[in-house]
Amino acid sequence: MSLSITFDSDARIASEYSASESIQGHWKSFLQTIDDEAIGFFHVNQRKELLQSCMEVFEKFQSRTQFIQVGIGGSSLGPEMLISALGDNKRQFTFMNNIDPDQLALQLDVLDHSKSLFYIVSKSGGTAETSATMAIIANWLRDKGVEEKDLKNHFVFATDPVKSDLHNLGRELGITCLEIPSNVGGRFSVLTPVGFLPALFAGIDCADLLKGAQDIKKDLLNTNLTENILIKTACYLMSLKDKGYNQTVLMPYSSRLRDLSFWFVQLWAESLGKKHNEKGEVVNTGFTPVPAYGATDQHSQVQLFMEGPYDKTLLLVEVEKFANDFKLESNFSTPSFKKLAPHTLGQLMKAELDGTISALKDADRPHLLIKMPEVSAYYLGQLILTLEALTALTGLMLSINTFDQPGVEAGKRYAFQYLEKMGPAC
Repeated sequence: MSLSITFDSDARIASEYSASESIQGHWKSFLQTIDDEAIGFFHVNQRKELLQSCMEVFEKFQSRTQFIQVGIGGSSLGPEMLISALGDNKRQFTFMNNIDPDQLALQLDVLDHSKSLFYIVSKSGGTAETSATMAIIANWLRDKGVEEKDLKNHFVFATDPVKSDLHNLGRELGITCLEIPSNVGGRFSVLTPVGFLPALFAGIDCADLLKGAQDIKKDLLNTNLTENILIKTACYLMSLKDKGYNQTVLMPYSSRLRDLSFWFVQLWAESLGKKHNEKGEVVNTGFTPVPAYGATDQHSQVQLFMEGPYDKTLLLVEVEKFANDFKLESNFSTPSFKKLAPHTLGQLMKAELDGTISALKDADRPHLLIKMPEVSAYYLGQLILTLEALTALTGLMLSINTFDQPGVEAGKRYAFQYLEKMGPAC
């Protein structure tokens, strides 16, 4: 059983995207991309040694009850998604994913250094925010009496194994270093040690994550391109973009999948929002991602989605079977309670989703429905790879480089220039 994707109307796919020659050209480019040795996200799930190395680290530190991930962007958003969706709540998780001094002080204040493991994640090994936070943590540990020679008992690093200052520091201090593959970009790295180590501490079956990613490939690589869910979805989105629908709303009807939307925001925005195409021409193209989740946003953003500008395409995610459910029967006699009494909370959630879909149809608002049988490691693995592959294919259809982020790099350069002008702190 796999994820399924259905569209409000197949007729929205424009003829220029559904034509055989057009589809074949895009498909050939996609197959070449995922088999390119420089781009490893699609096949990284087959590198079993990456999970094995994380399992060895977990065995060494499994007595720690406080797990702190230090990273930003792709070094945090994917793991946060995994923990909130699948974590067993037996350990305390903290994500130090920003450099707000007040927030960091609050986070450190509730930690016990003897129970903590700090996972420092930076592919480049020189991410300013991550390095700054690690320096603060090292000073905090020193104040607790931890000597430099013992930092290896409190830190684990994840970084590029070939070129990384963090990797060099790890060797110098004897700190265990896990590999972030050189050919997997940060926003595509959740199915690598970036996500594996925190997932293991959260009781998540990482083998099932990988199996789900592997099994969905038969659908993503379906040679019957008129039925292939991946290329149909990309063609659907591109057809709508040509008509001005340049915003993409990801709206899972599950609180456990709320952080999926924030992970998707980075994946979609950083990959597809580009100034230049592959020929170097100025195009200023992309889609703006909008995070949402049901049913909460039915009392918030859905008003805009229903009656605002015709510029948004909704990607709704349905969980077909919840792990828990509650009867809504009660002794209250008021009409609102009596209407609910014969049903369960799961039925109410289903009704809310179906109601939204019907209202979107009435308003002629484009939307597609991703059906997920249940929130499990297996099906989350399927969904992760599907969204990553969709991002890569859509980037090819936009004729841009999906895997760089020059706009992000420019901001980093300016930040260091301003820092140098400030001079040392008093």
